[in-house]
Amino acid sequence: MKSDYNYIEINKKLWNERVHVHSESKFYDVNGFLAGNIALNQIELNLLGDIKGKKVLHLQCHFGIDTLSLGRLGAHVTGVDFSDEAIHLANDLSLKSAIESSFMCCNLYDLPNYLDQKFDIVYTSYGTIEWLPDLDNWASIISVFLKPNGRFVFVEFHPVIWMFDNKFDKIIYKYNKSNSILELEDGTYADPDANIKSESVTWNHGVGEVVTSLLNNDINIISLNDYDYSPYNCFEGTVEFEKGKFRIKKFGDKLPLVYSIVGKKKR
Repeated sequence: MKSDYNYIEINKKLWNERVHVHSESKFYDVNGFLAGNIALNQIELNLLGDIKGKKVLHLQCHFGIDTLSLGRLGAHVTGVDFSDEAIHLANDLSLKSAIESSFMCCNLYDLPNYLDQKFDIVYTSYGTIEWLPDLDNWASIISVFLKPNGRFVFVEFHPVIWMFDNKFDKIIYKYNKSNSILELEDGTYADPDANIKSESVTWNHGVGEVVTSLLNNDINIISLNDYDYSPYNCFEGTVEFEKGKFRIKKFGDKLPLVYSIVGKKKR
C-alpha cells in the first residue's frame, strides 16, 4: 500500500514544502524569536521546569525554533528532524540567534545509528506522534537516549480531536486507528491560504497506546494531564477565551484538546 511503504518520502516532501511558509508566518513569529522571545507555551514550560545546564534532546523539532528556545533558557540542546530543509533553517537560526545548538537530519527511528549520547531530558511536542506508525519503537528510542532517572516531557494534541473532520461537524475516524490515513493536505495550519497541496500519511494513537509503549520501555509515568484548550489557534472554528488559549467554539470546554505526559527513566 502506497501510504505505508512510502510514508517517509510522502511526509518529508510535505514538511519540506511547509518550512519556508512556516518560517515567514505570524504563527511562528521568527522575527519575535530573533528579537529575544521564547517560542514555548506555559504548559511545557511548567512541565520542563528549570533546565539550565541540562542536556535536552528535542525529537521532531521542525525548523528548531522551540529547540533554540530551550537553549535560550540555558539548556544544551540537540534537535532532530527528517526534513533537510527544516534542519538547514534551524542551523541558520542558531547562527542568527547566537544560541549554541546541535541539529541532526534523520528519520527518528534511525537516530541510534547517528547519535551516541545520553540526555537529562527528551522532549517532543504538538503534532508529532501522528506521523509515526510504531509507538513501541518510538518509546524505545526515547528510552535509549535518556540517562537513568532522566525525564521524558511530552505535550501533544489530544487524540479525540483527530476523530473529527476538519470542521468538527462529524466523527470520521476511530480514536485509536492502527491503519495509516492518507489525505491530501491543502494549505497548512500556520497559513491555511498557503499555496501548498501535498499528500500526508498519519496514524491515530490513543492515550492508552502512548502510555503503554512508554511503560514497556522502562519509562515510569510521573504525571498525565489533559487540557480543555490549545495554546495554538490551529483548528477551524476556534475562539480565544483567554489570551493564548483557544477552544473549538461549538464545544466550549467540553472537549480535551491537549494532553501531557512526564515520564522518568528507570535506573
